[in-house]
Amino acid sequence: MDDFLASPDFEFGQRSLSRPSATLGILASGSGSNFETIVDAADGGILDDCRIAGLVCNEPDAACLQRARRLDVPHRVIDHRDFPDRTDFDTEVVDQLTSWSVDWVIMAGWMRIVTPAFIEAFHRRILNIHPSLLPSFPGAHAVADALEAGVRMTGCTVHIVTEDVDDGPIVAQAAVPVRSDDDVDSLQQRIHRAEHAIFPRAIAATIEAGGTPVE
Repeated sequence: MDDFLASPDFEFGQRSLSRPSATLGILASGSGSNFETIVDAADGGILDDCRIAGLVCNEPDAACLQRARRLDVPHRVIDHRDFPDRTDFDTEVVDQLTSWSVDWVIMAGWMRIVTPAFIEAFHRRILNIHPSLLPSFPGAHAVADALEAGVRMTGCTVHIVTEDVDDGPIVAQAAVPVRSDDDVDSLQQRIHRAEHAIFPRAIAATIEAGGTPVE
């Protein structure tokens, strides 16, 4: 049995979702496991009426690019180091997403803080997944922070992106128990399994709701 529990306000097993139709642009900076989960969900799963327009990655050597090539998903590297500031970088990313005619932006391990202009370009149409039970442990080191704090429960959160980092309206959460012998890697692996379980359904439900967090 999976070692996590979905939040009661998002009852995946009981909620009957219609098949949402939308074009998704995916942003990722790392391994791309959530990216691949979303692609799989669009290929006969809960997102099977959605189109994956492409992947943007800011790290030229990231493993998510290998996944995109294997899955035959259009992709582009936009290296943030090539731009003088975050605004110019975000402008280029927005231009790429706009050229793909995306309806929704999905941050699947995007390790960049976005600018207000980016958020305005896709107002209430940006979803992020974060490896903690927000509002606890925002930021880039959520798993390590949870271990350091000695909590017995952490997890993951899907939320709508706003200008405040890791502070947008929560769409869905899954709780993951912390074991006494956990280190960052072991806990992160179990959180990833929870992310893969809830992220596609959270995307589907949010699209169906038109950007309003599911009650």
